[in-house]
Amino acid sequence: MPSTVKGVIARAKGAPVEVVDVVVPDPGPGEAVVKIEACGVCHTDLHYREGGINDEFPFLLGHEAAGTVEAVGDGVTEVEPGDFVILNWRAVCGQCRACAKGKPWYCFNTHNATQKMTLTDGTELSPALGIGAFIEKTLVAAGQCTKVDPEASAKAVGLLGCGIMAGFGAAVNTGGVGRGDSIAVIGCGGVGNAAIAGAQVAGATTIIAVDIDDRKLEQAKAFGATHTVNSRNDDPVEAIRSLTGGNGADVVVEAVGRPETYEQAFYARDLAGTVVLVGVPTPDLKVELPMIEIFGRGGALKSSWYGDCLPSRDFPMLVDLYQQGRFDLDAFVSETITLDDIEAAFDKMHEGKVLRSVVEL
Repeated sequence: MPSTVKGVIARAKGAPVEVVDVVVPDPGPGEAVVKIEACGVCHTDLHYREGGINDEFPFLLGHEAAGTVEAVGDGVTEVEPGDFVILNWRAVCGQCRACAKGKPWYCFNTHNATQKMTLTDGTELSPALGIGAFIEKTLVAAGQCTKVDPEASAKAVGLLGCGIMAGFGAAVNTGGVGRGDSIAVIGCGGVGNAAIAGAQVAGATTIIAVDIDDRKLEQAKAFGATHTVNSRNDDPVEAIRSLTGGNGADVVVEAVGRPETYEQAFYARDLAGTVVLVGVPTPDLKVELPMIEIFGRGGALKSSWYGDCLPSRDFPMLVDLYQQGRFDLDAFVSETITLDDIEAAFDKMHEGKVLRSVVEL
C-alpha cells in the first residue's frame, strides 16, 4: 500500500519551503523505496526553490542522501530490502553509445523512477535531481541506489551523493591529479574542499586553496591545502605561479562558476596543464579568451559533471577511504538538523556559515 510520510517541498518560486504530507507509492518494476536516514542540504536544492533549474513546481527537495532499502519492485537485482545505500541522481542505462563504449559515467540516457510521488490531493511532485530526499522515505529507480557498508555513518557518506563526489571527482577523475602534481582550487566551499581532499588522497604535493574568505581558507588547510591565497588581496594567477616555480599548476579546479574565476584558472595553469570547471554557471554567463592563448598554451579545458563518477565504482571506494581514516567526510558536516530547519539552513549556506547542514531522520 502507498505510504503517507512527511517531506519538504518548494511550492512556488522563492516561497519558503513547507513540511507536508507526501504519498509515496509502492515500487513498480525497476524501482525501490528507500527509508532516508540522512540528507545534506546542497546549494542545488536552493536553486530548485529559486526556480533556477526549471519551473516544474512543486518540487520535493533533497538529493544528497543515504538510507535503507525498504522495498523493491519487479526485476530489481541491484539491491534488496535491508541494504544500506547512497542515492545518486544518474542511474546508468547500460545500453547507450557511452555505455557501449565502456564509459558509463558519461551515460546519455540516465533515468529515474517512473511513478510520481504526490501530495495528498493528488498533485504530482518533481523530485530534486530525480530523488527528493528531504522526506522520511522516497521512491527512486533501483539503479540510483549504491550499496555500501552499513557500518558507515549515514550523515557522512550521504554527502557522496552529490557535492563531495563532484569535488573529489573533479580533481581525481576529470583532472587526473596524481602523485607529485600541483593543483589549485578556486572556491573553497563544500565542492572545492572535496577537490582539495581528493588531491591529497591522490598524492598531490602542492595544493593551493583560493578564496576571498579567510575563514574558508583556514578551513581548506584542514582538508589538505598546503598553501592559501586570498584573491581579494592578491592576484591569484601570480600567486599560484609563484607557488609553482613560476610555471602554474598542473591542474586548476574552478569551483565557482564565474567568468572572472574561470579566466584566472585558465592563466594559472602550467603549459599543457588542465582546467576543470565544476562550478555551475548561470545560463547568461559568457567567457572570452584569445584563441591564440588556447592554442599556444595547449593542455585541456574540461568540465566535470558529477565528478565524472560511476557510483557503483566510486561510492564504495570513497566509503572505504573514509572508514580507513584517509578521507574525512565527518569534517564536511557542519551541523545536524531536522526537516523543520531547512529554510534556516538555506540562509546559513547562503551566508557561507556552513559546509553542509545535514538533515537526520
